[in-house]
Amino acid sequence: MDRVTFRQMKDGTKEEYEFLTAHEVEYTRGTADRLLHALEHLDEGLSGYQITRLGHSVQSATRAWRDGADIDWVVSALLHDIGDIFAPYNHDEYAATILKPFVREQCRWCVETHGDFQMLYYGQHLEGFDQHKRERHRGHRYFDDCAEFCERWDQASFDPDYDTLPLSFFAPMVREVFARTPYDPQVTGAPDLPLQVAEVAKQRATNGAQP
Repeated sequence: MDRVTFRQMKDGTKEEYEFLTAHEVEYTRGTADRLLHALEHLDEGLSGYQITRLGHSVQSATRAWRDGADIDWVVSALLHDIGDIFAPYNHDEYAATILKPFVREQCRWCVETHGDFQMLYYGQHLEGFDQHKRERHRGHRYFDDCAEFCERWDQASFDPDYDTLPLSFFAPMVREVFARTPYDPQVTGAPDLPLQVAEVAKQRATNGAQP
C-alpha cells in the first residue's frame, strides 16, 4: 500500500489507518529539523530592531545557557517567538503549543504567557496597550518565573553587540527535546527548576561553548 483508497475518513479501514499512523510516526521524527528551519525563516520576519528575530531567539537562548538553565528552559527560550511569522497576534500561544508535549509545564506556561509579561516594558508608550497586563496572572505559581524569563532573557536580547552563540550550537538540544515521547508525564510533570543555576553557569563559562 502506498496510499489509502478512502475519500471520507469514515470509510477508512483498519489496515489503512495503521498504514497512515506508521507514516505519521515516521514524519514526526523530522520535527526538530523542521523547527530549526523555521527559526532560520525568522530572519525574514519583522524588521526595525537592531537584530533579526532569529538573532533575538538565539540571543535569548544564549543568555539562558549562560545562566546555567537546563535544556527545557534553553529550548523554550530559543523557540519562544517562533510564531512571529505565522501567528503575530498570538505568537506566544503558538510557541507554547509546539513545546507542550515535550517540556515541563513550568516552561510551557511561561512561553504561553510571556507576551503579557513583556508588555511591562513598552505598554506605557502605546495607546490601547496595558503595561501591567501581566497582573492578571499575579498569584500563579509560575508568575515569578515568567517575570524572570522576560527580564533576563527576552527583553534583554536585542543587543547587536552581545556575543551570541549560533543556532547550530542549540540544534542538538532541540533534537534531544523533540525526540522525547510526547506527553510523557515524567517530562511534562517534571519538578520545577530555577532559571539560574550558579554552579552550572560557572562550569559552562569555564568550558566555553560546549553544549
